[in-house]
Amino acid sequence: MECISVFDMLKIGVGPSSSHTLGPWRAAERWIKELKDSNKFDKVEKITIDLYGSLSLTGKGHASDYAVMLGLLGCDPETIPTENIANYIQDIKTTNTLNFNNEKIIDFNPETAIVFNKKFLPFHSNGITFTASIDGKNKKSTFYSIGGGFVVKEERTNHKKNFEIKCSFPYPIEKGTELIKFCADLNKSISEVILENEKSIRDEAVINSELQRIWDTMLECMYIGCHTEGNLPGGLNVRRRAYDMHKSLKGETPYTTHIEWLNSIRNTEVKFRQILKWVSCFALAVNEVNASLGRVVTAPTNGSAGVIPAVLMYYLVIENHDGNFEDIKRFLLVAGEIGSIFKKGATISAAMGGCQAEIGVSSAMAAGALCELSGGTPEQVLVAAEIAMEHHLGLTCDPIGGLVQIPCIERNAMGAIKAINACELALDTDPNNVKVPLDTVVNTMWETAKDMNTKYKETSEGGLAVGVHFSDC
Repeated sequence: MECISVFDMLKIGVGPSSSHTLGPWRAAERWIKELKDSNKFDKVEKITIDLYGSLSLTGKGHASDYAVMLGLLGCDPETIPTENIANYIQDIKTTNTLNFNNEKIIDFNPETAIVFNKKFLPFHSNGITFTASIDGKNKKSTFYSIGGGFVVKEERTNHKKNFEIKCSFPYPIEKGTELIKFCADLNKSISEVILENEKSIRDEAVINSELQRIWDTMLECMYIGCHTEGNLPGGLNVRRRAYDMHKSLKGETPYTTHIEWLNSIRNTEVKFRQILKWVSCFALAVNEVNASLGRVVTAPTNGSAGVIPAVLMYYLVIENHDGNFEDIKRFLLVAGEIGSIFKKGATISAAMGGCQAEIGVSSAMAAGALCELSGGTPEQVLVAAEIAMEHHLGLTCDPIGGLVQIPCIERNAMGAIKAINACELALDTDPNNVKVPLDTVVNTMWETAKDMNTKYKETSEGGLAVGVHFSDC
């Protein structure tokens, strides 16, 4: 059974897309390692990159070409100063050279070296092939970006070869029923079971440190989004809305840091309309940062990065003013595990399953996590996740202009609100009366994904992407 850690589901990276930006970036890093391991890196004379299928069709809007170049430069998406990205890219375009892994200068013209192919490779819709010219011969290597920043090679996951991934977790989980059984047998909450799995591969001090880093990134992202004015890049001229919304919501309490900001929100009015606006504001803020090549946490993808931080922030500033790191830790552990169940049983890639695989999964993750923090039983946690996904089934991915802006940004706000609603419904539900278990909705989502027309799978060839003309924006 495949082991998927919470840190696989929640990864720090650069926007706008985990599949189309972070994935190609990581693929470039993997390719460099391949070349080094085979002692061929120093012999590389020329590089070409072919993007295929969905990765090509919306590659420009998702900055896939930028991501490839940054990966080839040896930049780390977790630490690169995002304000320097434009300069790095401009330097390559101006000089037609690339400092390969920051070690050797090679000729590189982005206009000819990066090729966008509309053809789909048979294994997965997000294919990328790197070609190195060595001693007059071409050495090719193909990777697939399968969602959430995950990158694989075909031979590693080809089911026809019956390749089995051995799991080292003491409590291996593939389905919701298995998770519930472990909770019952061990008399533990979901977060406690998942923590035991995480402790089997890393020290708890490291777990705490990394979860804190993830939350700090989420909080900083919300803060930046709420305090940045103007239009988003890309040509649609989409105005940032989090800034104006935040300005109308924030109170009089002064602040200078992210934590002081969080505490200041606790002093604001919390009528129903204000709650709706705050949650939407948090979600919009994250995905506006994501759309401008900012740093976010894939949760489980960049396109759905706003749902989980918005719902967790809602808990901390509205529901529980005494909320602390232990609450954040439990929330992220539960969310990560629910996301892994969807990844194992279905997909978290919009190129494979439409937006139900991104916003739907993130909403399910957030709903279940909030349910545990709100006192829900393990069974109710899964009910919350099921309700959230059930009402995202069939959601298409049809970004206008191939940009992660319309309808993507608003969908994060809707996904966050649905997650909170799903949690409340689950808390008032007797799991014994539930007709649709989580495992059934996971399977249904996958069947729906397979039936969905390709033009609704992140190709910008259908739906809003063709119903709204780029030139009219």
